Amino acid sequence: MNYLFLANTMLFRGIAVEDVKGILDCLGSFTKKYEKGDTVFRAGDTAESIGLVVTGSVNIESDDVWGNKSIFGRAGVGELFAESYACIPGEQMMVSVVACEKTEVMFINASRLLIPCSNSCLHHNRLIKNLLQVTTQKNLGLSRRILHTSSKTIRGRLLSYLSEHARQHGSYAFTIPFNRQQLADYLSVDRSAMSNELSKMQKDGIIDYEKNSFIIHQI
Repeated sequence: MNYLFLANTMLFRGIAVEDVKGILDCLGSFTKKYEKGDTVFRAGDTAESIGLVVTGSVNIESDDVWGNKSIFGRAGVGELFAESYACIPGEQMMVSVVACEKTEVMFINASRLLIPCSNSCLHHNRLIKNLLQVTTQKNLGLSRRILHTSSKTIRGRLLSYLSEHARQHGSYAFTIPFNRQQLADYLSVDRSAMSNELSKMQKDGIIDYEKNSFIIHQI
């Protein structure tokens, strides 16, 4: 395991590299590999461990009984998932976690993280503080999705989403983490209708794009 990599993640921020290994032993961590499309957690599961993406990425998504998919977010390298569920024993997950590509995940036992061990590990308070910050950021991410999907029009949803990414990157040129189907699922719109709208927006001189790379032109 690359302890320097872990020390630079949000969860282990502020903890020295040489201390990470001992913390992992204390937390009962283990890793598991997944192929693209594999399900890490399924809706209805209960999670005892928090997932940390070591390589690859996962989507947090939901399917209704008619097969309609909604994507609520993505966790990339160094990011966490299922932390809210893992911190509430017995809570059934309302979403599934699916590998977007070949992915390796480290699982960290939530109860061991939240309850200091008999060794009185000095780093537990730091871990809990970091976890709280991560969870808060995730809540803000869900709030952003609600904002992006509040418009009644596909163009309105696209403009909201693309504007947010421009602000995050500090540039009118940027790359988004979703392909077309994933973006449609995230914005809760039909893929074909969304692709048509993107073409219209390009013809109108609002945007240029190539696959998942975009340039926004000031209107």
